[in-house]
Amino acid sequence: MDHTTKTDNINRHEFLRTLGFAGPALAAVYFGGHLQSCTNERVSPAPTNLTVDLDAPENSALKTNGGYVVKDGVVIAKSNAGSYIAATLTCSHEGKNEIMYQSDHFYCPAHGAKYDNTGKGLNSEGKKGIRVYTATLAGNILTITA
Repeated sequence: MDHTTKTDNINRHEFLRTLGFAGPALAAVYFGGHLQSCTNERVSPAPTNLTVDLDAPENSALKTNGGYVVKDGVVIAKSNAGSYIAATLTCSHEGKNEIMYQSDHFYCPAHGAKYDNTGKGLNSEGKKGIRVYTATLAGNILTITA
């Protein structure tokens, strides 16, 4: 009895087309593994006792209302009201590590997501919100905790 098998090598594209995948369905199969959902699950780990010396030259932006610095995946800002606030650097829209502070709100320049000082989304790109942390001031040391 002959058990030899004839194999025809076809590429993935040809194989998927023989199964009936075409157009948008074919694109979904190709790119499905590379798409990310619009959730806040990609947020970097929460800080544990991240400290910032407000007298250090690298933190001088925090002496001005609306100023901010980025440290260890956290955006630390001084609001227009003069309080210290902190949020993740990771945008919930597409997981880009680009959050910045713009005088009265957090902002991601990648697609325009905006978040208020409590992390609540202010537009459709920011609708998932971002994680904010507790900022506690003792003397000239600002401590950021989850």
